[in-house]
Amino acid sequence: MKPIHTIDDVIITLDDIIKQSESEGSTLGYFATLYRKVTIKVKAGIENKIFDNNPRMEKLDVIFATRYLEAYYAYKKNMPVTKSWKEAFDLSKNYWPIVLQHLLIGMNAHINLDLGIAAAEVCKGEEIESLKDDFDRINEILSSLVLDVENDLTEIWPTLKKILKHTRNVDNFLIDFSMELARDGAWEFAKEIFNTPDNQVGKLIALRDIKVAKNGKIITNPGIITGVILGMIRIGEKGTVSDKINDLRN
Repeated sequence: MKPIHTIDDVIITLDDIIKQSESEGSTLGYFATLYRKVTIKVKAGIENKIFDNNPRMEKLDVIFATRYLEAYYAYKKNMPVTKSWKEAFDLSKNYWPIVLQHLLIGMNAHINLDLGIAAAEVCKGEEIESLKDDFDRINEILSSLVLDVENDLTEIWPTLKKILKHTRNVDNFLIDFSMELARDGAWEFAKEIFNTPDNQVGKLIALRDIKVAKNGKIITNPGIITGVILGMIRIGEKGTVSDKINDLRN
């Protein structure tokens, strides 16, 4: 992986992952495509100076993205990654998960584990509460894109829209991973890291990783009823992996 110093470096590296995923027919490209959209929106926000501290937000974005990018390339080389990311990446070996599951499991690892770590790191030497307003703003961007993606998917597979409307099991499955809950949990985790002595941070992150990976099981193994419903959606999904990546991109 090339060194990541700027948001543009992040975008270039995501482009490489997406291109590689299209070539390999790998579902790992779904999350990379969503994340590229997120990164471009954050970049636009920084350029338009919507944050209280725009240089710090670029630094946060780079630290945050680097955790995902390093995990991706480590996994591709069969090197150790966090339990949360292994849970997410291993899903690519399974035929049955729908696109939305691939996106949610990536969000689970990246937001519930990585975001708090990145937020605490970028605040070293200052008060973490000074980040709170900008932290909420970046999560508003994430939330808007998650809604956009859900709308995109229901346009591509209309059956999903009907199921989301009429089936409580799937609705709860999605609500459990709402951005609001993830955001609040990430912020509390960031504060916990920030206020923990350096020699204990590694243990804290390891414990959090176990918890986040366990939560990911709700996405990968949602239960018999929800699993059957998602299987029906999977059968209804049309096109190749590359086609779906293009749908998410556009």
